[in-house]
Amino acid sequence: MTVRLNDDALSHARGLLRGGDYVADERDDWSEHAPSADDGNAFIEKHGMAEYSRWFLGEDTDATEGTKGRYLFPYGDFRKLHRCAVISGESRAGQYDHTSIEKALKELLEQIDKKAERS
Repeated sequence: MTVRLNDDALSHARGLLRGGDYVADERDDWSEHAPSADDGNAFIEKHGMAEYSRWFLGEDTDATEGTKGRYLFPYGDFRKLHRCAVISGESRAGQYDHTSIEKALKELLEQIDKKAERS
């Protein structure tokens, strides 16, 4: 498995944060806030795979293009960036030595926390 940082998704996540479209929740909230497989399918049906891919910071270049299995490390619920998803993803990226993804998620977390402090 070759996993690389999805730069388009990182730009999208940063844009959501700049626009205030984020949730400053806790790590354990992701189990409740994560979209279901059905949510993902409905999103793809309405918006297409290219838009779906923008919600995942990792891309497995060995997986078949145009499949959900190609995209890893979700950071939101198809509406907002979630702090809990960022924390969960950062931990997982570190476990599997996906350094560029781990670094991007760490930076997003720091930016979320700074923005939340100001609110």
